[in-house]
Amino acid sequence: MNTTDNSMTYKGYTTVIKFSAEDDCLIGHLIGFNDIVGFHGDSVEEIRKAFEEAVDFYIESCAKAGRKPNKPYSGRVTLRLPPELHAKLAVQAKASGSSLNNWMVKALDTVTQQQHL
Repeated sequence: MNTTDNSMTYKGYTTVIKFSAEDDCLIGHLIGFNDIVGFHGDSVEEIRKAFEEAVDFYIESCAKAGRKPNKPYSGRVTLRLPPELHAKLAVQAKASGSSLNNWMVKALDTVTQQQHL
């Protein structure tokens, strides 16, 4: 399981953990798809365990129901860019000897690493 700041990823599913003052505990919901899967815990260890159990339960429940679990992210993103920006990005990619797609993946990864996302 990967964790960064207040998010966790397990088996391709991601959650953002928040503190609920009202309930005095940590809460999380799987993000990135339409099914609602939530969980809670009183400590980091408990919320991590509850998250993993929630993902496993979701996958098992889908299997029992005979349906495929929703996958949160496909890896495809469609962007609408101003033509001038598109051209600048293409020039940068070409200058670095990379495809535009690979260059943008590296650039976005660099930004998320810098912001600890």
